[in-house]
Amino acid sequence: MNVLLLHPGAMGSSLGAALVDRGHQVHWVTAGRSEATLQRAHADGLIAAADLTDGLHGADIVLSVCPPEFATDVAAKVTQAGFSGIYLDANAISPDTARRVEELTANAGATMVDGGIIGPPIRDAARNLLYLSGDADGVATASDLFAGTNVETITLDAPVGGASATKMAFAGWTKGSSALLLAVRAMAEAEGVTAGLDHAWQTMLPDLPDQLRRAAIGSAPKAWRFEAEMREIAATFDGVGLPAGFHEAAADVYGRLAGCRDSTDVDPDDVIERLTS
Repeated sequence: MNVLLLHPGAMGSSLGAALVDRGHQVHWVTAGRSEATLQRAHADGLIAAADLTDGLHGADIVLSVCPPEFATDVAAKVTQAGFSGIYLDANAISPDTARRVEELTANAGATMVDGGIIGPPIRDAARNLLYLSGDADGVATASDLFAGTNVETITLDAPVGGASATKMAFAGWTKGSSALLLAVRAMAEAEGVTAGLDHAWQTMLPDLPDQLRRAAIGSAPKAWRFEAEMREIAATFDGVGLPAGFHEAAADVYGRLAGCRDSTDVDPDDVIERLTS
């Protein structure tokens, strides 16, 4: 198949590389992208297109993998360009946002497939899950696209919004609980009671110190992306009448860590200090 990938960040480029390995042609748009993105896309065998019109020429599928706050803007630009193929939105967005994307793409006659990615970029032996919902034929085509890769596709018997809701529920716990753990530690630091908290953890919850370390190291470099994702999760909770405040607060936690973006040498103590400074 001929795929246009918007845009090859860490996750998107890994998916693009997997598709190239399976014989698909994967294009991407160079306009406005960074030198790091250019190098990553080149290394993964992606085909450069100068602009969106060029990238959409002959495309069977558009695969959108971008920070969640840009999901609707990307869809709108594809719609305005007149794309009428399959639009696979694999962003971390709320069901309501997914349905807005569906409305946008339908305006151009495109078929929107809702996708929810759970897991890391698929480098080396890493695997992840891609939940799919929406139009049955579109879902089947999207699932076939990833056949033979390290992406396990799971088809949900649900309309657009189902795959996104699955992603929101999963990340609501994994990333939401990490934010809570970091905030709890920061509060103890601010109150000067870390020794007491450490004693309580070691006595009653001995796994928590290691969980804290993993939360700091794993979350801080990606916190700049997690902030908007937490707001999408908050909107998902609010949409079904549940409290949104948990994840609005988590968004605040991750927002305070935006300065750790893409860091490869994270100091957990520095992460905690950033939350209270």
